[in-house]
Amino acid sequence: MSGRYARGVDPHDILEGLRATVAEVTPAQASGSGALLLDIREPFEFATGVIPGALLVPQDQVPARIAEVAPDFDRRIVVYCATGKRSLFVTKWLGERGYTDVASMAGGIVAWGAEGHPVAPATAAPDGRYARQVMLPGVGEAGQQRLASARVLVVGAGGLGSPVVLYLAGAGVGTLGIVDDDAVEVTNLHRQVAHTTPRVGMSKVRSAALAVSDLNPDVLIEEYQGRLTDENAADLVAGWDVVVDATDDAAACLALNAASVSRGVPLVHGSVYRWEGRVTVFSPPDGPCYRCLFPDASGAGDPVCADAGVSGPVVGVVGAIQATEVLKLLLGVGEPLVGRLLVYDGLAQESTTLAYERGPGCEVCAL
Repeated sequence: MSGRYARGVDPHDILEGLRATVAEVTPAQASGSGALLLDIREPFEFATGVIPGALLVPQDQVPARIAEVAPDFDRRIVVYCATGKRSLFVTKWLGERGYTDVASMAGGIVAWGAEGHPVAPATAAPDGRYARQVMLPGVGEAGQQRLASARVLVVGAGGLGSPVVLYLAGAGVGTLGIVDDDAVEVTNLHRQVAHTTPRVGMSKVRSAALAVSDLNPDVLIEEYQGRLTDENAADLVAGWDVVVDATDDAAACLALNAASVSRGVPLVHGSVYRWEGRVTVFSPPDGPCYRCLFPDASGAGDPVCADAGVSGPVVGVVGAIQATEVLKLLLGVGEPLVGRLLVYDGLAQESTTLAYERGPGCEVCAL
């Protein structure tokens, strides 16, 4: 596949020959068609803007990546470049490889913009940081933009909070808030992967912020050094798109749940006990809250990992699931764990999902 012209051959004739054999669509026909929009421009061109929802695959990478980004040979694909010339070559090549419904967009993104269709900043350019994520169904450039503008508060920077903040930072969530009142200890390090031996004694909030910055310097971090309480929970939760409960005691869960319900912010809850983990999403009024699931929870006498022990990998699994639920909520994809409790058994390597309903007499979220 090449866009180069043979010596002595009129490029205009080549392009006209391609147009005679390759399907073309106008920007208006491509807009809202449901087709996979394949942007084959070079990385430096992406910085000028992209069509929302398009997949960015530079022309020279198409042969190696097309099976990954478009495994369905019958999927409708519209290929575009800057002005609609290079896309003719790629469209022809795809047709020769068995793709049955592929077209080139006439005039490229220049014509697209001239007709008044939206052009978004390219978040996956120029270094390709989010390239593998952007190609996911339900993400694309539009989804990556949503993540870049999202604000997520993570309460707890320990075992659960560590994988949560790292995965959300890696995904490109624009602003992360981190709340914790503790300092890093050596006994934390087997499971709290955001922290390192040289940072023992440092506040967990500061240590986690450094880990996030090392992973993705584009993420903005708001640090809250202190404990979440009944008195400050509502103020801390205000202004966030999603809140993550990565705490380790029921009293904090109760305060966070009440604040999230009052502010109307979805709460992604996780907990771990020895080899078992649990994850659910509280999103009233669309579903039950923490009090509906645990109406008798008080926090008094609950075992902590210092007494009961805890598996580091199980903590990582639960934190990764929490991060997944956050991304689903922000992107509006999949089925979040609202009204469903996922129970993970690390010893049996099994998971079970249990449905639960809103408590009609719930003192927190009852209508």
